[in-house]
Amino acid sequence: MSDQDLFGRKIRAARKAATLSRDRVAERAGITSNYLGEIERGEKWPSLEVISSIGDALNVSPSLFFNYESEEPNANLLKAKIRHILEGRGLDDLQRAHRLLKALFEP
Repeated sequence: MSDQDLFGRKIRAARKAATLSRDRVAERAGITSNYLGEIERGEKWPSLEVISSIGDALNVSPSLFFNYESEEPNANLLKAKIRHILEGRGLDDLQRAHRLLKALFEP
């Protein structure tokens, strides 16, 4: 998966975790819903201005969208990394993580 795809998935996951429609986020960011869809699908790289606007629309730091690392080829190591991230988290954080995972993997 390319960095552009990962970037788009991060935006989509943040939008879904905020329970906002693509139309609403696009309106808040001052872009079209179609353009936001292209970004989320990894088809377009937005300008820094648009990235900042999307972050504002979602009330998150735009740096969140770039917080990804290359893919881990070992499933067991990846599961261990996920468990480590979730260790010691409170109920609110676990619920947020659950919403993000559902947004990424469930239709």
